[in-house]
Amino acid sequence: MTGETGGFTSRGGWWVLAQVPVMLVALVAPLAWGAGSFDAANALQIAGAVLTGLGSLLAIAGLASLGSALTPFPRPLATARLRQSGVYAWVRHPIYGGVILASLGWSMAWLSLPGILFVVIVVLFFDRKSAFEERLLRARFPEYAGYARRVRKLLPWIY
Repeated sequence: MTGETGGFTSRGGWWVLAQVPVMLVALVAPLAWGAGSFDAANALQIAGAVLTGLGSLLAIAGLASLGSALTPFPRPLATARLRQSGVYAWVRHPIYGGVILASLGWSMAWLSLPGILFVVIVVLFFDRKSAFEERLLRARFPEYAGYARRVRKLLPWIY
């Protein structure tokens, strides 16, 4: 991608690599250790499906809002500007928050206790990855500190 500076490590490449197995387990564990079928009469499974959809929409809105500033790396592109409107007015890391909500919903939809327990790992991972990213954002954008005081970190209205 254009506008990226620095090497793999300085751009946060290890976070990107570590994210792959975290997201893979969050996807596969509920299928491997879940109900095996979806029962449309089961309220927990329906709630899980809705939560999966909402999380997916949150992540997609975050991706779309970044536009040409989108990068898989935590370090923002040299040409990026700080997003504070749209979905970024509700939550500072909508992509990570969306993945968390979708992971929880996916595990609920498949009635997977191991999947739900793994969501704790997903939350911890994205909390730490976002903390790394926020150090970079604070260094790059002087207005980030005020933005961080006003807007939740990962989950709108919650955290």
